Amino acid sequence: MKILLHSHKTPSNYHLKTRLLDYLQEHFADYLPSRNATKKAIKKGLVMVNDKEGSQGDWVKKDQKIELFEEEKQSPIFELSFPVVYEDEYLAVINKPAGIEVSGNKFRTIQNALLFNINISSEIDALKVPKPVHRLDYATSGLLMIAKTKKMLIELGSLFSEKKIKKCYQAILTGKLGEKKGFINTPINEQEALTEYEVIKEVPSLKTGFLTLVNYYPHTGRTHQLRIHSLEQGMPILGDKIYGDQEKVFQGKGMFLSAIALTFTHPVTFQEMKLEIEAPAKFQKTLERQKNMWEKKL
Repeated sequence: MKILLHSHKTPSNYHLKTRLLDYLQEHFADYLPSRNATKKAIKKGLVMVNDKEGSQGDWVKKDQKIELFEEEKQSPIFELSFPVVYEDEYLAVINKPAGIEVSGNKFRTIQNALLFNINISSEIDALKVPKPVHRLDYATSGLLMIAKTKKMLIELGSLFSEKKIKKCYQAILTGKLGEKKGFINTPINEQEALTEYEVIKEVPSLKTGFLTLVNYYPHTGRTHQLRIHSLEQGMPILGDKIYGDQEKVFQGKGMFLSAIALTFTHPVTFQEMKLEIEAPAKFQKTLERQKNMWEKKL
């Protein structure tokens, strides 16, 4: 049996000549992380285009419904507790801890821990197992949206595709920005990528020179966008073991990037939702510790 994982509609003004395989790589990256995974999904008949199985060489056209399914499998429940920031019959928003994958072929995932923390919907189209609607990196903490019904899975997917869900991340950068507010628009993999930033605090550091606390507002959703844009500015995110300066990593502290706010219109109640959390305590503790160490050296 197959269950719907993500639904997407191509824009009405879409005119690019793109094969289905390449289109999925760009627009379904949260669910198909590699070209090989995309090929496998198509081969297994898990990609439907206007209710028909798609093939790699199909040309993508405007106003097409593209759906990604997964083979239903019963996974054991991972007994990991985490804060539930919001929950109703249709969706939930959780505070994902850092150091754990959202989903994948592992037992220790957020996906497998959902039923340990949230309730199955009583709606007629309830998902047997609620589904994350987007992803956060393994090392990133913060707000993660969960669909509890089939309709909500589609609706939230559409809101993300149409950029109607606004996100705010907080990060600590290893350096000092010249401008207090601005935009970073460096393309990623030859695709448009836009990040808005705002400096919250700057403190001196004996190890990095300066540490800067920033709020990031991504206007696009490229893979590792904030991490790459931070690097492009010459100030990678503190603790980033992929894009960061390994000599400036604070051992055992992880990466200092957290999704702290989501703003959207609830697809069923039409209520304006603004969900916010504080960044992990290690953010402020690290800034204070580095500032104190600097002052003691004066």
